[in-house]
Amino acid sequence: MSSRSSHLIASPLTLQPLKSPKHYNPTFLIPTPKSLTLICRAEDTPITTTKPHKKTTMDGGPDRPTRRNPRRSSYGTSRRSVLKKTFSQEQVMFAGPFSDDPIVGIIGGGMSGLVCALNLEKRGIRSTVFDTGLHGLGGRMGTRIIDPQPLIFDHAAQFFTVSDQQFAKLVDGWSEKGLVRQWQGKIGELEVGGHFVPLSSSSPRYIGVNGMRPLADSILSQTGMVNVVGPCWINKLEPFNGTWHLSENGKPCGQFDAIVIAHNGKCANRLLASSGLPLIARQMKRLELSSIWALLAAFEDPLPIPAHATTLPFEGAFVKGVDSISWMANNTKKLSCSPNSGPHCWTFLSTAAFGKRTKVPQENIPAATAEKVKQAMLEGVENALGIPKSLLKKPFYTRLQLWGAALPTNTPGVPCIFDPYGRAGICGDWLLGSSLEAAALSGIALANHICNADSRLLPKWWSSSRRVCCWFTQRISAT
Repeated sequence: MSSRSSHLIASPLTLQPLKSPKHYNPTFLIPTPKSLTLICRAEDTPITTTKPHKKTTMDGGPDRPTRRNPRRSSYGTSRRSVLKKTFSQEQVMFAGPFSDDPIVGIIGGGMSGLVCALNLEKRGIRSTVFDTGLHGLGGRMGTRIIDPQPLIFDHAAQFFTVSDQQFAKLVDGWSEKGLVRQWQGKIGELEVGGHFVPLSSSSPRYIGVNGMRPLADSILSQTGMVNVVGPCWINKLEPFNGTWHLSENGKPCGQFDAIVIAHNGKCANRLLASSGLPLIARQMKRLELSSIWALLAAFEDPLPIPAHATTLPFEGAFVKGVDSISWMANNTKKLSCSPNSGPHCWTFLSTAAFGKRTKVPQENIPAATAEKVKQAMLEGVENALGIPKSLLKKPFYTRLQLWGAALPTNTPGVPCIFDPYGRAGICGDWLLGSSLEAAALSGIALANHICNADSRLLPKWWSSSRRVCCWFTQRISAT
């Protein structure tokens, strides 16, 4: 595989760089053209009081992180309360080196989390991946198979392209195993009224032969030092005696030398709000995400073709001029060995504007809202195709899913965010844009930072008689 470009098709959003706060004052810049990574730095500030610093730890050992006024979990609180706790919490500082056999806790089992785990193992570091998925790992590499027909749908990432050699190696491995192939189907723009314009591509588009989810299983199959726990909702991070303690609703889930946040949105914000990682939490809070509805629909017959159409049928289309639909793809033609036979399975993705207007808690979508959204999206399909309502027959199967934190509308343009003092980092496709390749590169970058982190990262003046003031600075790391 050569000559590739990276792009994940989901919604035509414009990505803008995150704006730095007014008080932002970077301490140094190393001008190289390599990857930019946000790093947490520290500065010693003289103590203004003459009173001696009082130890609060029972053992007084150096491996316990210093943190005053630990805060309770923010679950069940308002957004304003979460913000207040996020910005007022004190930074955790681990004073000792990693253990001889370190283990990393990774919260999120999508592309970035799994690739991070894989690359940690390549450097000899064990990890545990916690994932909330009820149907398996993969996150937005989601594929639904409905028996007994079976019906098959890619209901998040629709295809991907490749430009970076690190990601290319991963894709080459999938190709050798027969898990991916080039998508040769007709893809283009569909304007309201049924006007379809094919789009050419300078680089191959790839799809999972049996859907996207098997790609996540393939990543996991390459590991031997990765433990997977799921479905599991980690809702508390607590530093204690030199390690991070993770728990789910009060149930201990293990202790770890470092942690990775490999998901975003409301749950990640609440998790970080009382974690002792205010600088990472600030960066996560600055992220703006759009909500996208995914409607999976199976029809007995092919979708009607307008009388004036000359280039249909297509396999995938960006929809223009329709409020409720931004993308539609024929999974049967894309994934089936016999694409001309029924049933005909389609994935419809909404626009970000429609998702914003109709957003509800994605864990508990009201039946009335689900029906309203489904009808609006099916009407959008009719408008896009330019056909009367009577021509589009009712699908015999539908499933609706809301991706509440689907795509970023802004991005910092860095592969990962890492706090070496708190031994914590964030990875995900939103840091570089929105693509499977961006997610993989983010996981690789964070794994490398964790592997390179040791006691030398701590300032030599570290002692109990100093106070630490932290802020985010920009560091350009050469490779």
